[in-house]
Amino acid sequence: MALYCAISNEVPEVPVVSPSSGAVFEKRIIEKYIIENGVDPISGKELRVEDLIEIKTPPIVKPKPPSATSIPATLKSMQDEWDALMLHTFTQRQQLQTARQELSHALYQHDAACRVIARLTKEVTAAREALATLKPQVAVVAPQPTQVAEGGAAAAAGGQPAVGMSGEVVARLQERATALTQERKRRGRTVPEGLLPPDQIRAFITLASHPGLHSASVPGILALDINPSDQSRLLTGGNDRNATVFNKDTEQVVAILKGHTKKVTRVIYHPDEDTVITASPDHTIRVWNVPTSQTSVILRSHDGPVTGLSLHPTGDYVLSTSTDQHWAFSDIRTGTLLTKVSDSSGVSLTTAQFHPDGLIFGTGTENSQVKIWDLKEQSNVANFPGHVGPVTSISFSENGYYLATAAEDACVKLWDLRKLKNFKTIQLEEGYVIRELCFDQSGTYLAIAGTDVRVYLCRQWQELKVFNDHTASATGVRFGKNAQYIASTSMDRTLKLYGLE
Repeated sequence: MALYCAISNEVPEVPVVSPSSGAVFEKRIIEKYIIENGVDPISGKELRVEDLIEIKTPPIVKPKPPSATSIPATLKSMQDEWDALMLHTFTQRQQLQTARQELSHALYQHDAACRVIARLTKEVTAAREALATLKPQVAVVAPQPTQVAEGGAAAAAGGQPAVGMSGEVVARLQERATALTQERKRRGRTVPEGLLPPDQIRAFITLASHPGLHSASVPGILALDINPSDQSRLLTGGNDRNATVFNKDTEQVVAILKGHTKKVTRVIYHPDEDTVITASPDHTIRVWNVPTSQTSVILRSHDGPVTGLSLHPTGDYVLSTSTDQHWAFSDIRTGTLLTKVSDSSGVSLTTAQFHPDGLIFGTGTENSQVKIWDLKEQSNVANFPGHVGPVTSISFSENGYYLATAAEDACVKLWDLRKLKNFKTIQLEEGYVIRELCFDQSGTYLAIAGTDVRVYLCRQWQELKVFNDHTASATGVRFGKNAQYIASTSMDRTLKLYGLE
């Protein structure tokens, strides 16, 4: 039986056996391998040249060593190169086999890790939903059958006609506006007592994050408001078609308001009552009684999705806009549509906001226009062009002199309502998405919610703070009383609170 070298697969001239693996090798080849690596090439165990066992075979008569210039010398050189090539090829084969095994093992581990991560993510989501459902149940009142107030039943039938603004209503609007104007003049230019200064706003950090207010299966919180009379209560509207009243101090859900058939895009907390108002693309506006989680009035003022919602300072009327190209003014007590006016430009309306006095209001349009309307006359009294893209948000300052507007052009424009002109433009980064603008109650600070949450100092229009905690676009932002805290919501399904430690 012929012997073959385990490395070169050739019949060895001087065969030796490795005591580690028992394999046969050409002596000169294995010695070179041991000198370079110090291990048996087959078993990988430590091996020395002295450990090799020579095999006795019939002697082979070799020719005399040739001279360096002879053909045999050239053949000897080629033989050495061949040996080196065999050693290198053998090593490469071993390394390739090892790499294949390691790659197979790594792929198996990656697949197993992905399965574990997916399972854990599912369990965490389920646990959060269970926590949000179980923990607050002490304070949640089960929804009761919807009752529509007188006038609301007629609205439910669709096509409710506007009854018009009576002299009594106009007088009430004027009386409230006069009182608010006088009150604002008395306050003058003094800074409200207790208002946080800019340096403390800069020191704000994230105090809390609440991910369990809305369903995880349809992620996204789309609207936010704070109860003006109870700063611990916040109101959110979500993609899951629900509105949620949440107490930030007790970290409990006070009420879950279910009734809309599509997502809730606008929410308002009544300043004097435990009542909230919500709007949705399902064409309806609902007025809710929070203690009973019950709808008290349904307003069907529009033939298209409701896009804007603003409560009049009297607390009795609500302004709404829609893709049906109309704005409507309705009584939330009776569900009566008082007036409905078409925008002459013939485009969808995207947002609405009352002036602090309540006699004028602003609307945004799909074609980049910001329009100011006189409520009593029901007429368009001023237009503010300059944006590019649909207007996404507008906000009046507390003093009633300034209007902030935003559109899908990554900029915020500030307008002087006395001079009817743009006096400042805050240009943000290209591609920045602005979802909402909000002045604080004193008109000292302006917040922007969008790609992130930013706070500006008014008059100087200096950027004070940027919050990047949300993992998706921010959709809402509100200041607590005297800017003691800031709340924001996002498409990442979380409500975040910012303040001082």
